[in-house]
Amino acid sequence: MKYVIIIPDGCADEPQEALGGRTPLEAAQTPWMDRVATEGIVVRANHTPSSLPPGSDIACMSLLGYNPLEYYTGRAPLEAAAQGIQLGPHDWAIRCNLVTIEDQVMRSFTAGQISSAEAAELMAAAQEKLGSERVRFYPGVSYRNLVVYRGSPESPPPFSADTRTTPPHDLTDQSVLDYYPRGPGSDLLNQLMSDSIGVFAEHPVNLARQAAGKLPATNIWLWGLGQAPKLPRFADRYGLQGAIITAVDLLRGLGALLGWRRIDVPGATGYLDTDYAAKGRYAIGALEEVDLVCVHVEATDEASHEGHLEAKLKALEEIDRCIVGPVYEALRKKGGYRMMILPDHPTPLRLKTHAHGDVPVAMAGSDIKPDEARRYDEPTAARSIHSFPEGWKLMEFFLGRTSLAR
Repeated sequence: MKYVIIIPDGCADEPQEALGGRTPLEAAQTPWMDRVATEGIVVRANHTPSSLPPGSDIACMSLLGYNPLEYYTGRAPLEAAAQGIQLGPHDWAIRCNLVTIEDQVMRSFTAGQISSAEAAELMAAAQEKLGSERVRFYPGVSYRNLVVYRGSPESPPPFSADTRTTPPHDLTDQSVLDYYPRGPGSDLLNQLMSDSIGVFAEHPVNLARQAAGKLPATNIWLWGLGQAPKLPRFADRYGLQGAIITAVDLLRGLGALLGWRRIDVPGATGYLDTDYAAKGRYAIGALEEVDLVCVHVEATDEASHEGHLEAKLKALEEIDRCIVGPVYEALRKKGGYRMMILPDHPTPLRLKTHAHGDVPVAMAGSDIKPDEARRYDEPTAARSIHSFPEGWKLMEFFLGRTSLAR
């Protein structure tokens, strides 16, 4: 058996007035997703427990078959794993966005989609001016970077489960005044964020960006902190070898912790300009080497964060044409197979951020008896009598270990 999971991140949405009351999934031309739905089933799953924030870290952990209420410790530790950063028992990883804040309003949580090379220069400056034996800055991909606080038994970290932070993508075009870190260790986080303003103000990277009419990275925004999780390896839990294709460190880190192969695809950017076709080709190639391939595409989520309806439609159609179609055709030639298509969480264009709630799941392949579904979209999923309110249990069904839940 060969298995493929395709994650169009955050593609689930609400009816849009501009689309005549249809959702983006209903309006987009996605014949291959619809074919998977027609030849298989469409059900619902909820990957974001109400007691946890609806982030991709939590939702993707659930989607990949792990109960976030049991295993989740924070977003940043997953991204540290992607970079090969080892966290000791007293260390904390902290997500460090480069952002643009003007008059205390979050103008851009990506600092205008700053490049990785530019971000690396700014992070180096932050390390030089603000780093210490305890605090170290690590460059990542574009605006997505990390800070690691190294603690010890003699000098324990100031943070705890009561430390509260806010994802900057939840604050687009909003005042940030009420959303700075709070709770244990928040004084340190707020001081670093404040001090970064002076470090970045006259930095050559920002001066060059402003001269080119681009947004500067005004400062860092710290959030998503936590300690290293203890996840059982996927092969031990499910008996299969997996591989992850993604441009996002969060998913790379999850894959690393699960013991999956990481497949880096040239041209995969984690944004709307990603090379969809290359992701499809590399997924097909990976099927020769592993049992399960997971393809994650961030573009649909980014479009929602920016409130761009047309961009979301285009991303859905590119995922369908360049990834779902070619991979589904290749998969069907393998003999025993199953494909599953689903986002991790809804990201409504209206909100420009993640939301709790069900997502539609299309699944087809060996021993899956087709239902009445003819399209892959939210209304079709809503009509299904089958759902997975604890989304982490969906993996067992996808792998053929359990029957459908009602």
